[in-house]
Amino acid sequence: MKQEIQLVVRSYECDSYGHVNHAVYVNYLEHARMQYLQAAGHDYPGMVAAGYFMVVIRLEVAYRRPAYAHDEVSIETEPKAQRRVGGTIHQVIRRGEEVLVEADVTWCLVDREGRPTKPPAAYDVRGLFS
Repeated sequence: MKQEIQLVVRSYECDSYGHVNHAVYVNYLEHARMQYLQAAGHDYPGMVAAGYFMVVIRLEVAYRRPAYAHDEVSIETEPKAQRRVGGTIHQVIRRGEEVLVEADVTWCLVDREGRPTKPPAAYDVRGLFS
């Protein structure tokens, strides 16, 4: 499954250079991943309540072009790789056809103690990212 969402850059997300601060893009990517899970019908709040968490263990971001206040951007999210207890998600932020950011986000499922684990089938998100 591939999903695309739209956002409008808010002025307070910009730094003293007038463009989106690099850390804000990480928030955009996180928001898009949560939207991806919701669109796929995954019960993320239920998974967390059951004691399972998706944690980011590696984030590779390539900043290509800046975005500015009031720009309309799209964020595309799609699976890249699946692992035993996690996977990698590829995300692209664009303004129109122009690529602003590309990212690979590797995640792992952990239990309440922070140990990598396979969740019960009801909360197994790996299939969403295969």
